Amino acid sequence: MKFTPTSNRDQGAGARVEAPVTMKAYLLCAFAAFGGILFGYDSGYISGVLAMDYFKLEFGHPNSTDTTNAYNGYLYHTWEKSLITSILSAGTFFGALFAGSVSDWIGRRDTVIAGCGVFTVGVIMQVASTEVGLLVAGRIIAGLGVGFVSATIIMYMSEIAPKGVRGAIVSGYQFAVTIGLLLASCVDQGTHKRMDSGSYRIPIALQFLWALILAGGLALLPESPRYYVKKDRVEKAAEALATLRGQPKESDFVQQELAELIANYRHEMENMNSSWLDCFSGGWSPSGNLRRVVLGTAMQCFQQFTGINFIFYYGTTFFQQVGIENSFLISVITNVVNVVSTPVSFWTIEKIGRRPLLIYGALGMLVCEFIVAIVGTAAAGSHSANIVLIVFVCIYIFFFASTWGPAAWVVIGEVYPLPIRAKGVALATASNWLWNFVLGYVTPYMVDADEGNLGAKVFFVWGSTCTLCALFAYFMVPETKGLSLEQVDRMLEETTPQTSAKWVPHDRFADEKTIQDVAKATGATATKIQVVEQEV
Repeated sequence: MKFTPTSNRDQGAGARVEAPVTMKAYLLCAFAAFGGILFGYDSGYISGVLAMDYFKLEFGHPNSTDTTNAYNGYLYHTWEKSLITSILSAGTFFGALFAGSVSDWIGRRDTVIAGCGVFTVGVIMQVASTEVGLLVAGRIIAGLGVGFVSATIIMYMSEIAPKGVRGAIVSGYQFAVTIGLLLASCVDQGTHKRMDSGSYRIPIALQFLWALILAGGLALLPESPRYYVKKDRVEKAAEALATLRGQPKESDFVQQELAELIANYRHEMENMNSSWLDCFSGGWSPSGNLRRVVLGTAMQCFQQFTGINFIFYYGTTFFQQVGIENSFLISVITNVVNVVSTPVSFWTIEKIGRRPLLIYGALGMLVCEFIVAIVGTAAAGSHSANIVLIVFVCIYIFFFASTWGPAAWVVIGEVYPLPIRAKGVALATASNWLWNFVLGYVTPYMVDADEGNLGAKVFFVWGSTCTLCALFAYFMVPETKGLSLEQVDRMLEETTPQTSAKWVPHDRFADEKTIQDVAKATGATATKIQVVEQEV
């Protein structure tokens, strides 16, 4: 069986040939990305709901200081706006951490399904709410469910995807997030003029559908073969891998890939266990887990520091505050830009790589943010300034959606060894939600007219933090494209971020005996599994 290398990483003694990616196998792996719709919609619908007139009457109080945004004299307090928006992230923070242990216990797939169940309970509470207390409680519970999903789905997708398209498939998660944000914006646009509870209950209730589709679809998909390897269930791992690769379990492709997974896991377990404490072992050495945990948690922290969620959480109300007409329509436009920009990463993340996308994406965003800040400050409220604001906000979203949006999730799914992968991804995702909560809570106090009143000047803050993102990407992020998860583990031990792109696999963990043991354990009928040779 022949194989034509697509990069230098497909050559050499350590290169591993995987089964050709069939359409069925690709769709099986890609469906899990639907979890992003749950995340995106739940994050996005609140921006429009907070700007609805009926919501202001139902949840607000008499207000005489912010007459511009109040409706018939009623408006919620700034602290309520902060709490309603950001409390979801508090729930997801704890949900993500809890998922790290649960996914090692019951499996990746079942953890996501359980998260959908918890999420549904939170949605019921939000639909029933007529006051801030119950709405906040519902968003906490829903956040726990989203935390389960967001922490586990990335790991599940990374573990089941073929290495050659892993970046594109995991990028599909971010694409689904953008679709969820767009759907939320469109639904808000369609209901915001209603003067009854349907104005906010319809957007909230639609979340039932996303949870049902995700849980029902995942129930039909196989569990991660790497989870079965971790549990020493070799036969189940072979069956799952065969389904995902579209090959019989006796095939050379399945047997060799499975043997490599098992051999690498045994090698890793010689030096570590899978406890939370092991996530911080090894210090800052090349093989240290602490280095990888810091990389993952910092990656998700800096994704929040790009400032993107300011647009998707508070975009509608921000556009109202700076005097832009049709703020709901502008919010829809920014979400459309987000959706159409993300698929660019499907190609670039495998062709150009993770590291260059993160560096140049941060540089593009910070330029746009400083332009918005300067023009918005120098000519605040003018028609020309508002046009510049809208245009460069859209360009800024393009840079995020095609770089940091997907690439940050791809990297955290790749950099952890199997024994601690569930907990490492959970810590990274929890970091995302922690900073999501902090920035979501603080931002209204920075921007609102009766508080910090920064207006467009808030983009000076985002431009500065985005500069830190560019420095982080250059000094900390390695290049992982074209490698299996096991090869990434070896590459991190042997390179620095600046030299990682040149690293080529040079040996394998699985020997002939391991391959024969796998064949025997899985009931392969062949007496000898032949090594798949490459032709360079």
